[in-house]
Amino acid sequence: MGREPTRVTNSIRALRFTNGEMTQAELAKRLGVTRQTVIAIEQSRYSPSLEMAFQIARVFKVPLDEVFQYAGDEPA
Repeated sequence: MGREPTRVTNSIRALRFTNGEMTQAELAKRLGVTRQTVIAIEQSRYSPSLEMAFQIARVFKVPLDEVFQYAGDEPA
């Protein structure tokens, strides 16, 4: 029996638009990663390291749980 993958979602796209319509490229530059990395994180195809997750939250000046949500805690 295999375990289901972690269900981490994020609000990066919404946060970019509420922060002066920041582009994926601009966010990538501020994080020191490629635009492709930002796209993959935004589409939940890639989970960032804990350090990068905090960096993303810091860019938007919001708590970590406003950027990333873990669906595993929701009642069935």
